[in-house]
Amino acid sequence: MSQPPPQQGGPGEQEGFGAPFEPQPGVYGAPVPPPHQPRPGPYGQPTQPQSGPYGQPSQPQPQPQPQSGPYGQPSRPAYGYPQPSTVPYGHHPGTPPSSPPDGPGGGRSRGRVAVLVAAVLAGVLVIGTGVWFAVGGDGADDGKPVAKESRASKKPGPEVTPAAGADELDKGRKDGEAKVRWVEKNGVDLPQGGARVYGPWLTGDIVAKAMYRTASGHSAEDGTRKWSLRLPADVCAAPTLPSEDGKVVIGLRADTSDGAPCDRLQMIDLATGKAGWTATVERTGMQDGLSHIVMAINGDVVTVGRTTLTDAYRISDGEHLWGTLPGTCQPYGLTSGDIALAAVDCRKRPSDDDVGDEEVRRIDPATGRTVWTYKVKKGWKVDRFYSVDPPVVSLRQGELNEKWAIAFLNPDGTYRSQPVPGKEDFEVQCGEPGENLDDCIGAAADSDTLYLATKPAAGADGELTNSVVAFDLDTGKSKWKVPAPPAQTLHPMRVENGQVLLYLTPPPTKEILNGGGIMALGPQGGALRPVLRHPASAATAVTGLFEPTIRFVGGRSLISSGYITAETDEEEMDLRTMIAFGD
Repeated sequence: MSQPPPQQGGPGEQEGFGAPFEPQPGVYGAPVPPPHQPRPGPYGQPTQPQSGPYGQPSQPQPQPQPQSGPYGQPSRPAYGYPQPSTVPYGHHPGTPPSSPPDGPGGGRSRGRVAVLVAAVLAGVLVIGTGVWFAVGGDGADDGKPVAKESRASKKPGPEVTPAAGADELDKGRKDGEAKVRWVEKNGVDLPQGGARVYGPWLTGDIVAKAMYRTASGHSAEDGTRKWSLRLPADVCAAPTLPSEDGKVVIGLRADTSDGAPCDRLQMIDLATGKAGWTATVERTGMQDGLSHIVMAINGDVVTVGRTTLTDAYRISDGEHLWGTLPGTCQPYGLTSGDIALAAVDCRKRPSDDDVGDEEVRRIDPATGRTVWTYKVKKGWKVDRFYSVDPPVVSLRQGELNEKWAIAFLNPDGTYRSQPVPGKEDFEVQCGEPGENLDDCIGAAADSDTLYLATKPAAGADGELTNSVVAFDLDTGKSKWKVPAPPAQTLHPMRVENGQVLLYLTPPPTKEILNGGGIMALGPQGGALRPVLRHPASAATAVTGLFEPTIRFVGGRSLISSGYITAETDEEEMDLRTMIAFGD
């Protein structure tokens, strides 16, 4: 890990992450932006999701952790959404399955940082106008997935053996291991290259997700499909969390053509699967890129951020609340949850090539008003939020984000400290650049401690393993270190009831009879305590989920694939997409 420059105005030079942040002497405010003309049209309503049972994060880029909620993910009451946990890049850091090829469905190949950045900055597609609607009914009558015609033919392959279901995976379950409650298979014919899965979102007894041109809701108890909603174009963005009353607003492409801008919004009631209001995000100029957007939900507000500004809409009725704020500083992404932290770009002109000054702001999502401001050291940019309460910010520098630093802030936005990693190398798994700022796994924080995963390295047996290190938020010094079992890796998800909950990956080989699961560590570290053991008989099925997202709530866990792709239509239709565990 590269070492950023020493903290300016804070502690002296330290070994480790360094500090690209400038501690600020006080709290800042900003004028309330002028009111915007409400947009005509019927609309719906949100609040932060409550949840059901699960949580998780992804890749080597450090990322922000929202506060948690169900199944682990930014925070929420029901299933617990404490800091986001997601593992979109493969369960076992460093050994993800081969990346799907790019294609019409939006295949995500790793290492596309430069390409993505260029795409964000060059979003100059013309956005059309017109009325559009979600089509089709709830599709729940027959309980069958809605199939879509592939845009490109796929290579024929050998006869496929159907993937084992819950009953088969449960056959080898041992005493002390959790039951496989249900397994959901894809059943949707996707375009060549596959498609990304958005969600899962948990609300009440529903587990919902969106993929390609369909959103669907399933029973958290047995996985049966409760509803299915067909959409007019590809899903291209969505918040990490739903509203508390079970609403979500997703982003859709303008049309079905390749490269269409992500400028359409669709509200969905996750309890019923009914489509609510729609809106079109209006561009403010040629530099207003809409190829990649960051979405977040805070109370009854959904925000849509991109490189030049953020637009906010009321979820309950779709009214446009605010857009461009006064001054040259504009937020380009917010976190979901009870507290809205924003990454803010202060470049003089959107067309500037150089990285402008950046800030972290806590804002009022309903008005855009700034509550406090923390100025980031020049040349560094906000990467992710690992926690919003307390604020823990990941920062990056360099064309390929090769330099990494973490800042601990006080509740009022003033500088608190920075971690002193010593000789350790760390890794937090998050989404790709241009995606949500609160979708990571591998970092979690409470009022006085940050729990951070080390980068997996080969152990004595040659298999990858790692550790979890606890840092004091006041001093930045490490408190303790706890290793994962051999051939397995640990990923902090959130802190709950004074203990940090972690996802333990299953080992990659059948020789080690261990299915991984949810573990816990107390404030003093010590021995790992099993909270929910996943059965060893399901380990192969779990490791087969690509870019998985983990949720844990109410004593149950849910692992959901973050990307669906396969060599043949038959394999694609039969792929497992979600596995639920618990008694």
